[in-house]
Amino acid sequence: MEKRIFKTQLAGRTLEVEVGQLAQFANGSVLMRYGDTVVLATATAAEPREGIDFFPLSVDYEEKMYAIGKIPGGFLRREGRPTEKATLVSRMIDRQIRPFFPKDMRDDVTVNNLVLSVDQDNAPEAVAMLASSLALSISDIPWEGPIAGVAVGLIDGQVIISPTVEQAQASEMELTVAGSETKIVMIEAGANEVPDEVMLDAIKEAHIEIKNLINFFKEVTAEVGKAKYSYTSFELNQDVYQSISNQFEDRVKTAMHTADKEERDRDVSALRAEIASFLEQAHPDYVGQAGAFLNKLEKSVVRAMLKQDQRVDNRGMHEIRPLHAEVDVLPRTHGSGLFQRGQTQVLSIVTLGTLSNAQTLDSIDYEVSKRYMHQYNFPSYSVGETKPSRGPGRREIGHGALAERALVPVLPSEEEFPYAIRVVSEVTMSNGSTSQGSVCGSTLALMAAGVPIKRPVAGISSGLISNPDDDNDYKVFMDIQGIEDFFGDMDFKVAGTTEGITAIQVDIKNKGLTYDMIRDAFAITKEGRLQIINEVIKPAIDQPRAELSRFAPKIESIDIPADKIREVIGSGGKNIKRITEESGCEIDIQEDGPVGHVFIASPDSDSAETAIKLIRTIAFDPEPGEVFAGTVTRLMNFGAFVEYAPGKEGLVHISKLSWDHVDKVEDVVEPGQKVRVIVYDIDSQGRVNLSMRDLMPKPEGLPVREDNDRRDQRRDNREGREGQGNRDSGSNRGRGRNRDDKRKNFDRPRRDFDDDDRNINVRDF
Repeated sequence: MEKRIFKTQLAGRTLEVEVGQLAQFANGSVLMRYGDTVVLATATAAEPREGIDFFPLSVDYEEKMYAIGKIPGGFLRREGRPTEKATLVSRMIDRQIRPFFPKDMRDDVTVNNLVLSVDQDNAPEAVAMLASSLALSISDIPWEGPIAGVAVGLIDGQVIISPTVEQAQASEMELTVAGSETKIVMIEAGANEVPDEVMLDAIKEAHIEIKNLINFFKEVTAEVGKAKYSYTSFELNQDVYQSISNQFEDRVKTAMHTADKEERDRDVSALRAEIASFLEQAHPDYVGQAGAFLNKLEKSVVRAMLKQDQRVDNRGMHEIRPLHAEVDVLPRTHGSGLFQRGQTQVLSIVTLGTLSNAQTLDSIDYEVSKRYMHQYNFPSYSVGETKPSRGPGRREIGHGALAERALVPVLPSEEEFPYAIRVVSEVTMSNGSTSQGSVCGSTLALMAAGVPIKRPVAGISSGLISNPDDDNDYKVFMDIQGIEDFFGDMDFKVAGTTEGITAIQVDIKNKGLTYDMIRDAFAITKEGRLQIINEVIKPAIDQPRAELSRFAPKIESIDIPADKIREVIGSGGKNIKRITEESGCEIDIQEDGPVGHVFIASPDSDSAETAIKLIRTIAFDPEPGEVFAGTVTRLMNFGAFVEYAPGKEGLVHISKLSWDHVDKVEDVVEPGQKVRVIVYDIDSQGRVNLSMRDLMPKPEGLPVREDNDRRDQRRDNREGREGQGNRDSGSNRGRGRNRDDKRKNFDRPRRDFDDDDRNINVRDF
């Protein structure tokens, strides 16, 4: 195929599609350009594997560091496993395209998005979303598209389609919407407590742009699209299914009609064995499909019940399962909260750390780190199964990211709360909507930990039963449990506060949602989250605790001039290491323009005070009257140099060592000795004069020695010149010289000590 190029406009910028040059062996491929962002999307298919009883769709979003001109980190210097962002984008694209494949198809299908170049103002994930749809549309793979999707922002009440980086950072929400010509097929959002009606209006505006893109895709498909191939149908034999339905439908209804998931699973397992035995006798060719026939019968029974406003656990359509919440479940963690809704139970644990514990992001995205990390674990025991844990999969990463997105809008700023925050949600029991249970449990844990969140956040899911032939024939219901999620038409998850929405994620199994369905879902989830906040979360803990856990680090912060950061750190980190050792604190420094923000994490207030005092002394000149615990570094004939702070020295003149007369400095102090000193003077050149004597009780009747002191001072001026040349040569030089050497200085011009000899005062480390 010769190369063909097609162009359209999206948000005032050119969207270009190139077909026919790259990846010609794929069933369908497009190279899509939006600004300088370039993504190659391919769609390939293979015949069904033996024994497959589901549709094996794989969606990949591959981030390549060359796309932003970077070499990957690590020993191998190549990309490794997908980043969290790549996994989330893959899941997002999967949710959009999956409902449009034939239900009876079992062919292996892979959709791959290779990010080749990135212009941050034109998000590569949005381009991949569009390119995936078009690659499937022009391919010969059976698929009932096209669909399209756009990113949406909200600034000062105005909806922004395909926002730039600057606009996205100023936006009140980060919304992604995908749709067909008539319906919405995917919604994913994070928002700063945006009202439900504002969110719905933004979705409607996005749909206008989506329709324009779909028309463009249809034009491209009409010119270069392939005819769809015929696939092998795996539709169950209707006659066999009818015979099983006649025999077992009533028993399936009985098994379904219980609130106890464990009991239901046990009864369904027994039915599966009976159906297999029935097939072995009546339809031996279909014995291997016993599970598939039972699954179809279960779906028929559950959907019929819901259409009649009946739920398997006898709840009302707007009724939430029994709720329970508590805090301080774990004694030594920084914060913990347990949330239970029916048989869904989540334990969330908070850990606080310094900002240096923030996660570093090595990806093609413009974000380089995040201080709030939310992780979600779904062990097999939570559903009564047994399998080894192999680390988080795509589902775990996705649910953790959703809970994180829901809670970020209510977190305090770094200035208000200079901590890195990690929350881990452990699912201990699962019967539907664990991601929203994680939101609720984490709200409890954060408040128990003393994190000053703006307001509690709660999450709830709603489900849908709809008639594919009549958009007005549908029912939306509250708080879906596992079986209703599995057999219903959507899982519409919404998290938020009393003031508005903070996160949305919608999974659908039909061909899309009407605006009325979305409006009803917003209404019912708002009702649910308000009920959870007011009736369960607030009674458990009504506001964030004023004090952190005694096991959490205490973090203080001070600001210093940015040009002093190097001095605080010291050569090779010598000063900061010294401060850490002396105070027992962990210290982070961040530069923000002309200001350096210093964060001190300490086990107690005394340690923090020690660290702050040391840092202030380095970054700011000490004030006369300040007292320090210092270390003697060098001895000279005229006094001792004392390091009163890391990298900072001052002179204790021999006359300031003691109230008694001192003949030799070494009679009073020695190198390495710890001494207490007070600042009594800072000269015009910023040199610090210290005193040990003024911290000692003055003996009664001690005669005034001013004349002797002045004579000593003149002598020290002469001797100091020789010491000046040896300022960095060690603490013992300049001591014990014979008088003949000293006499050589007698005929030299006299100079004041402070203007000359004290040049040896400060030595930088």
